[in-house]
Amino acid sequence: MSADYPPQPWDLTGRGWITAWTLRAPLPTLPDGVRPVGRLALTMFVDYRPPGQMAYAELLAGVVVRQGRRVGLAITDIWVDSPRRATAGASCGACRRSWRCSTWPTCRPTTSAPSSGPTSTAVRSRRRASDRAGGRVSPPLRAPAAIAQSMPLAASGTAAVPGARTVWTPVAASARSVRPARATWSAPADGPLGWLAGARSRASVVVDGFSMRFGR
Repeated sequence: MSADYPPQPWDLTGRGWITAWTLRAPLPTLPDGVRPVGRLALTMFVDYRPPGQMAYAELLAGVVVRQGRRVGLAITDIWVDSPRRATAGASCGACRRSWRCSTWPTCRPTTSAPSSGPTSTAVRSRRRASDRAGGRVSPPLRAPAAIAQSMPLAASGTAAVPGARTVWTPVAASARSVRPARATWSAPADGPLGWLAGARSRASVVVDGFSMRFGR
């Protein structure tokens, strides 16, 4: 792990755009031992900023799941705008084998978007959610959460063996405010988020001034 991406826990700050969905298409592959909570999914565009430990942008999608009494989000797809962040995931757990993590074809999501791909989706969603956000602003919020992921087994520190185990990572988050928003997402059936095709959007929010600790 490089100095730019320290080991967990991570203290992160920034702004996020979140949409909740009810799925209609078949569910994506989930970690072993978890089951979906209804057919609820979340998509998020997150802009991590100083004074947090890291600064980068992230687009992710996942399904709300449970395992026993644990309830959290199983991230099935994720993109970042930093090549270092994508490769650093091999050490921190957000690795390509777990979350299919990869980088955007362009460096920053705030620039003009290409005609297709995850960057285009993220930029459209971000701009429309930001421009049309309104309504009542919530008071400061604090909420615990958890991320479920399937981690490859390893015979030692480096030698991988067949199989995987489901790992739950705690997330403690707070936000200065949460505002209702309108967001437009594009998920072609033949694209990486094809499992969102036909999904019904339930609600979208803009989360301002969040602070998050990922891991313990």
